[in-house]
Amino acid sequence: MSLWQKIADFLGSFSDGTGLAGGLASIFDPDNWLPGGRDAAFTMSIVALSAKMAVADGVVSRREVITFHRLVDIPEGADKHLDRFFALAQQDVAGFDTYARKVRKLFADSPATLEHVLDALFEISTADGLVHEEELAYLAAVSDIFGFDTVRFEQIAAQHVLLPSGHRDPYAVLGLAPDATDEEVRRTYRRLVSEHHPDRMVAKGVPEELMGLASAKMASINTAYREVTQARGTRPVLLASPAT
Repeated sequence: MSLWQKIADFLGSFSDGTGLAGGLASIFDPDNWLPGGRDAAFTMSIVALSAKMAVADGVVSRREVITFHRLVDIPEGADKHLDRFFALAQQDVAGFDTYARKVRKLFADSPATLEHVLDALFEISTADGLVHEEELAYLAAVSDIFGFDTVRFEQIAAQHVLLPSGHRDPYAVLGLAPDATDEEVRRTYRRLVSEHHPDRMVAKGVPEELMGLASAKMASINTAYREVTQARGTRPVLLASPAT
């Protein structure tokens, strides 16, 4: 049975008053997803975190929902089940910390995976053009649960700030100062590719449905590296294509 069929059956039992029905707290308890496998627990925790992110400022915009669909690979015919779960998660009165702790527990050995999740939440928060105070507080709290300190959170946040040109600062994306040497740029780029390449995420057990998170991160790294090297008059040698 596919992950999305499990989701459909799970939601069906909730609606029909069987299985785990009995309240939103039951359907959104990540531990109830473990019988469906690690993939289901991780994926649905991400769905819940994303839904909470979208509603953090009290308004869910169309762009936020579209951004989520761009980051999560949803097979044809399964989108209605995901949309329903997403809508229920927005109504859930339980705190988001349960889902964040589940994600950290599942990927405690892969900080890069946790960073991808935080990146996705930032992407959703910036989909409408700005990050509201409530959204930033939510992101900071999730980051803390994931084990990132304040300095690292600010570095990740800086990667999502848009310049007046509408683009991100390539140095911020790479985590470098503008006066970094060419060698530092190359070395940092190679390290980031090694840490965030989608193949590495697969090896860590990230579900296929969430490869969009890794691909988006890799594309961002490649774009930043290309912009920095071209501005310096050097030829970029990409180690992974943005479409990887």
